[in-house]
Amino acid sequence: MYASMGMQACAPSALSSSCAASLRTQCANSSTTTAASSSSAKVLGVDVSSSKSPWKGSSVQDSRSSSSSSRRSRGCCACQASSGSEKASLLQKIGDSVKNCVLCAALAAAVALPQFPVQPSVATESLPGPVYSELGVLIAGPPIKDANALLRYALPISNKPIKEVQRTLEGITDALKLPGVKAIDPVERDVRQASRLINQNKDQILADVAESKKEEARAAMSRLSDGLLEFQSLLEQKDRAGILPKQKECLEYVGQVEEAMVEKFPFEVPAEYAKMPLLKGRAKVEMKVRVKDNPNLKNAVFEMTVDGYNAPVTAGNFIDLVERRFYDNMEIQRADGFVVQTGDPDGPAEGFVDPGTGKLRTIPLEIMVEGEKEPIYGGTLEELGRFREQTKLPFNAFGTLAMAREEFEPDSASSQIFWLLKESELTPSNANILDGTYSVFGYVTDNPDFLADLKVGDVIESIRVTSGLDNLVNPSYKVGGA
Repeated sequence: MYASMGMQACAPSALSSSCAASLRTQCANSSTTTAASSSSAKVLGVDVSSSKSPWKGSSVQDSRSSSSSSRRSRGCCACQASSGSEKASLLQKIGDSVKNCVLCAALAAAVALPQFPVQPSVATESLPGPVYSELGVLIAGPPIKDANALLRYALPISNKPIKEVQRTLEGITDALKLPGVKAIDPVERDVRQASRLINQNKDQILADVAESKKEEARAAMSRLSDGLLEFQSLLEQKDRAGILPKQKECLEYVGQVEEAMVEKFPFEVPAEYAKMPLLKGRAKVEMKVRVKDNPNLKNAVFEMTVDGYNAPVTAGNFIDLVERRFYDNMEIQRADGFVVQTGDPDGPAEGFVDPGTGKLRTIPLEIMVEGEKEPIYGGTLEELGRFREQTKLPFNAFGTLAMAREEFEPDSASSQIFWLLKESELTPSNANILDGTYSVFGYVTDNPDFLADLKVGDVIESIRVTSGLDNLVNPSYKVGGA
């Protein structure tokens, strides 16, 4: 069951909650009713009116969605431009409510100026979530779109020296935007800086490593130091082609050191979910897909990292289903350029029916917010009034892995999963309508580009856990059988 994404609000992400609320109230009360725009609504360059939301269900269920579209339809709220005296009145009202907020005042002025029209509302079904201005995105800064970097930043650790090494090595990607050998010098500076940080802070880095993982971390640190020396030698030879592979290798060692700093699972899962399958850590899985009707690609193999540190219930549910072989020989059920989706089994049920109970197993919406020690359960960030807060696992990377669910039932996810096929320029962190609305629990970390080649009817031959299965607790497949 799908719905298109429409515009709901127009406010910079940097506005305070009180100012933004006041501004929305003034706009709603002062604007005149307008007819719906016939053109597609665009938010930061995304044609949201024609995009599809990853509601629970696949394309084979479209006939059912049409009968309930009127029930799912929601109105939209947007700031609308007025004319003549109405503009002056609107500007006065907005100015009174936001006089102490520079950004709010700037937006208020924009409402009254004809050369900067505010987007009119669009009569379309919409996902819950705010729409942010380009100003808000600029203030937030460029989002991180590399899946492995997102996973490193999502670890529950706080060691500053190793994070500085990580940021320095990740900065090499920006240096490579320079043409030809012009990139060599800034890359070399970053590599030398990373080496200095390792040499100067080795003891401080190892001090935060879990006692049981000291030897593992020391070995990774040694490989990192050797790798950085090899990196410098490569740069002395002006070997630009070897930069990205060596950067990836060194960052893998950094990630190994960082993961060794997590001594135990960082929080208690709420009692109502504590007996469900939980992933208390991370796991890696390999997915093999048989591709049909593509002469250039017969088989695609993906590696995914599933993150239980930030979504233990969601990740545990998925790994439990993988071990049950639930997804084996299941077809891709949706592939529309926006998402790739699967997980709807044959039969009337739209999710996994536990053979031990005969009931549909569902899991709660699970969102880890930046700065929080444990996830938020059972409600979207929009519903909780926290839509401007960043999530630890954002929809930034091509191949972001998340749970599909019923549109207005946040705790209805079961087995249907989807991968996002949009990069962060289209859905920047803290400025999109998916963060805080769906449970993200991992990323495709190897061959994500192949997702774009998948079509409805392609077959998932298998999904297998390659590491981290020991982090799964309360596995139901051992009770109910595979």
